[in-house]
Amino acid sequence: MITVLVVGSDLGGLAAAASGHPSVEIMTAIAGEDALEKLARNRRIDAVLLLAGEACGEIAAAIREEDPGAPPVFVPASGGAIPSARLLDADSPEQILEALVHALSADR
Repeated sequence: MITVLVVGSDLGGLAAAASGHPSVEIMTAIAGEDALEKLARNRRIDAVLLLAGEACGEIAAAIREEDPGAPPVFVPASGGAIPSARLLDADSPEQILEALVHALSADR
């Protein structure tokens, strides 16, 4: 099971796409503070996916500052390059999820 913390208020079709992946569990956080709290309370999170628009850079920096051992942080191609976040070459919810699962599988 891969657990992904998705940060953002507009999850689009990501939850629907995740329903097609029985090995993926999606947790959600609305903003950075919520994400930091969930990361502190839940050590089984395998990755953080930032879908928070312009706030992605700030959230990624806060995660790395608060917890240098936090799981990898990802952002879709539409989010642009963000320091300390891995760029996923994908934009649709299905592509994002596939790219994320592939990246995590390659890391293991």
